[in-house]
Amino acid sequence: MAVPKRKMSRSNTRHRRAQWKASLPALVPIAIDGSVYQVPRRLAKAYQRGLLAPED
Repeated sequence: MAVPKRKMSRSNTRHRRAQWKASLPALVPIAIDGSVYQVPRRLAKAYQRGLLAPED
């Protein structure tokens, strides 16, 4: 594991952390009981199988 040789300044630490941005999940339309819902792609099969219930 990489270990820093010296202390990083607070400014550099915060600047580095600020570069991480969360992105919204890609939503796909699925039809459940005649209604169309937008759900994350990775959860689409679970919604179709009835393992998850849409909250709309």
